[in-house]
Amino acid sequence: MIGYISDNILLPILDFFYGLVPSYGLAIVALTVVIRLALFPLSAGSIRSARRMRIAQPAMKKRQDEIKSRYAKDPQKQQEELGKVMKEFGNPLSGCLPLLVQMPILFALFATLRGSPFADVPYLVNLKVLPSDQIAAIEPKPFTSSKHSIFISETKHFPVIASLPSGTKLGVGDKTQIKLQTLTGESFTSRLSGVEGGTKFTPTWSVTKGDDLVKVSADGTVQALAEGDATVQGKIPGLAAQSGFLFIKALGQVGFYVDGEINWDIAILVGGFGLTLLVSQVLSGRGLPANPQQSTANKITPVMITGMFLFFPLPAGVLLYMVIANIFQAGQTFLLSREALPENLQKILNDQLSKPALATEAIGGSDRLPFEPKKRSK
Repeated sequence: MIGYISDNILLPILDFFYGLVPSYGLAIVALTVVIRLALFPLSAGSIRSARRMRIAQPAMKKRQDEIKSRYAKDPQKQQEELGKVMKEFGNPLSGCLPLLVQMPILFALFATLRGSPFADVPYLVNLKVLPSDQIAAIEPKPFTSSKHSIFISETKHFPVIASLPSGTKLGVGDKTQIKLQTLTGESFTSRLSGVEGGTKFTPTWSVTKGDDLVKVSADGTVQALAEGDATVQGKIPGLAAQSGFLFIKALGQVGFYVDGEINWDIAILVGGFGLTLLVSQVLSGRGLPANPQQSTANKITPVMITGMFLFFPLPAGVLLYMVIANIFQAGQTFLLSREALPENLQKILNDQLSKPALATEAIGGSDRLPFEPKKRSK
């Protein structure tokens, strides 16, 4: 499903925007905005539900505790009354459904930006080398990898797979060729023959595991040397992997610290991601009662996630998408924080704002985070 969305929805949109503005950086920005606008109703539902549940939680919990105490000996009546509370305030899980619905599209967008044309595309083939006298008794099972859409020009791309007709099990001394081909069986190199500058997309082959067990030649031919498990990788260069955008040196660049040097463009993108995430979380509490516990968590979470992405291998193009998406999310959160609430929730909110201490107590009681131990009374 993710591959279908990427090939049939996201890549055509990307082609369209590149035709308008011949810049893959701007195309990423435009693609991100279009997808976020399309998902606006779903993400708005999640934000709206989270805001309303945060307001209703203290009163809702109090009502639920009263019902459980009053009807402890009558489970049927208890469930009936709890259902009425859910109907009045809403189900806390209702905000999860819009998030789940939009996840395949977001995953497809993420996968699109991690592949061609924004990054080199690897094809990994796991091989098992067996003794030559055993391989004859094993029935060959053809191998086919996942497909990836490979760009060979700014708007021309097609799906490519790696295949091994004889399977991934080899006998010592055997040779086999890993074929990169289209879904119709046409060789990838033959498709490049009529393309100007097509030689720059010639795949490179290497052994990433078990280089003493197998060796691979420039055309993808593998020779088995000794028994064991090995992995061979074929990599097709991404058309825009080395293209820059604004302060970004290369959209396909990966890593904050590489070969003893700091990639400051990656550092800026990661910092921008953390800052926009912090702004979005701060805006999510706008107009709501003070909650020290939530406020502390909102400050710590962006720092932790930002620190992780400093060393997480994401291409610069993906980080650019994440920053733009966070900016859009912050704007959406700001707009929805000004939205009028239902009358019953507005009354609860007014009571909470007039008694912030009581509201905080009902929500959590103190500024202690969930993972912090409780203080012992002296």
